[in-house]
Amino acid sequence: MKTSSIGRKLIQSFEGYSSEAYLCPAGVWTIGYGHTRNVKQGDTCTREQADIFLQEDLKTAEDAVNAQNLKLGQLQFDALVSFVYNVGAGAFESSTLLKKLKTSTAATSEIEAEWKKWKYANKVELKGLVRRRAAEYALYKRGFFLLTLPIVILAAIVTVVVIIKNRKK
Repeated sequence: MKTSSIGRKLIQSFEGYSSEAYLCPAGVWTIGYGHTRNVKQGDTCTREQADIFLQEDLKTAEDAVNAQNLKLGQLQFDALVSFVYNVGAGAFESSTLLKKLKTSTAATSEIEAEWKKWKYANKVELKGLVRRRAAEYALYKRGFFLLTLPIVILAAIVTVVVIIKNRKK
């Protein structure tokens, strides 16, 4: 499977765009839409390069999800790709979340609990990760983002918040 435009927008809304390399809360140099491979201090990128990085990173996350042979609908796939995009394929592949997803007897509450555990960077709970996990899980479970708020509106709100936060720095 491939990530839909909904999944892509979800990832972009939570990652945000940065033309300059920065240290993320986990202490990793990051640029574009959460791209980390071979990024170092002082690196810059255009939106076009960020889109290329995004496509490459999406493929890595998609391959990790597809390799698990899970029976997923499109929006469930999108939610898992967003999760893997953020935590990394290795962390996903060794996670209890994946074990629960592969167990047909796992209750949805168990899957939700495992999903939402991934809210820390350097042992600090981050509000952004709490929101991201809630959004991903809502997409996974219900097949749509929030009951009353379309993803496009939420993405716009998150983008404005990120812009405002970045201006304050």
